[in-house]
Amino acid sequence: MKRTLYLKLLLGYVVFGILAFLTIATFTSHQTLNYIEKNTISGMYRESNLLASSYASNYYMGSMTLEDITSQLRSVSTYLNAEIWLIGGKGNILISTNNDSVPGGNVKDFDIASFGTKYYQKGTFFNTFSETTISVFSPVTINYKVRGYLVIHKPVSGLMHFKDGFLNISYLTLAIIFLCAFVMLGLFSFTVYLPIRKITQAAREYSEGNFDTKINIHSNDEIGYLAGSINYMATELSTLEEDQRKFIANVSHDFRSPLTSIKGYIEAIMDGTIPHEMQDKYLNIILFETERLNKLTQGMLELNKYGAKGSMMDISSFDINNTIKLVVQSFEGTCKKKRISFELILTGQTSYVSADMSKIQQVLYNLIDNAIKFSHPDSSITIETTEKNDKVFISVKDTGIGIPKDSLKKIWERFYKTDLSRGKDKRGTGLGLAIVREIISAHNENINVISTEDVGTEFIFTLPLTRQENPL
Repeated sequence: MKRTLYLKLLLGYVVFGILAFLTIATFTSHQTLNYIEKNTISGMYRESNLLASSYASNYYMGSMTLEDITSQLRSVSTYLNAEIWLIGGKGNILISTNNDSVPGGNVKDFDIASFGTKYYQKGTFFNTFSETTISVFSPVTINYKVRGYLVIHKPVSGLMHFKDGFLNISYLTLAIIFLCAFVMLGLFSFTVYLPIRKITQAAREYSEGNFDTKINIHSNDEIGYLAGSINYMATELSTLEEDQRKFIANVSHDFRSPLTSIKGYIEAIMDGTIPHEMQDKYLNIILFETERLNKLTQGMLELNKYGAKGSMMDISSFDINNTIKLVVQSFEGTCKKKRISFELILTGQTSYVSADMSKIQQVLYNLIDNAIKFSHPDSSITIETTEKNDKVFISVKDTGIGIPKDSLKKIWERFYKTDLSRGKDKRGTGLGLAIVREIISAHNENINVISTEDVGTEFIFTLPLTRQENPL
């Protein structure tokens, strides 16, 4: 069975509870008992010193009777919840606050030296008690001579009860912490685990090619941002997949049509279907289709130059105004046939830009060629340059058929042709504008389009402005 994140969290929660319980039951219990014993012994020693220097000394000096001292010690014994003895030097019990221990008795094998360097011992006090007891002593000294010992006894069982009460508080605190941790686990599951599970399920759908699944998470945190990013990625992947299908379909269509024509005409010539006197006509058609395939192939090769690593650029400073004039002159024959004129609105006599001159000529050629292709007869094409903020804005504007609104974002795609362009021109490859955008992007500049159907289209791109021509 696959371990899920939730099961791991739950397992960690249970392990945490068990470890916390064992820690309190062992380490905390031991440390608490040691702490209680240490503080109890310290308090008992202070009391034994006080009693030995006051009541017990008064007895040996004869200022108090045995009965008076016994009465006083029993009051202190009740207060301390302990048993107090006054023992003679040879182990005979002179006073006992416990009625079960009769004064006059003797502590068998009593030897104060057995205490060692400590002022207390833990045990049965020379087999006097049946349970473990803490015994603290203080010598009763009269004129620098030890006359007896004041001993306070306290059963360890009383300390154990005190320790258990303290541990019960610790266990209750642990239970409250464990409950709070459970609430936090629930909140974590709701705010983190469930969203991650949704993201995981969506990722599984995406891996199977189903990009329609959306992650319904709208929190304003990192998980919400991740969900939004994945949704955006899915949309882009879906669009990319659709674009790839269109790309393959367009490539297949644009290559298949001329190849079919070439194959058909050649077979017709070879089998004699086309008479000898008409072969020149169909050979020209074959030549035209061949040139179309060559143009399509050259366009694809041109686009391959602009990949993720960019293209080698031959940057120089040149006069963009003069370049525009030279490119416009190359369309003189085409414009005469359609009775199209050019209106050049150029800033100043010269306007130098820093760019790859040959590639910018190709941009101008593709844009002007498109403008002529979709312009009406007896119309004009306006080309304008404007200098602003160290940039030169170049505009190519026609008054032709325009571009449909739903096609504006797609015209930069490879092989894309609007329905209007397919009917208007059969020679286009759908690569011209894609090449234009790649060239301008390679210069780290921008190109935009403004178009209205039956009104016209304007392309505007920028180039960096230079103030003087580079020296030769």
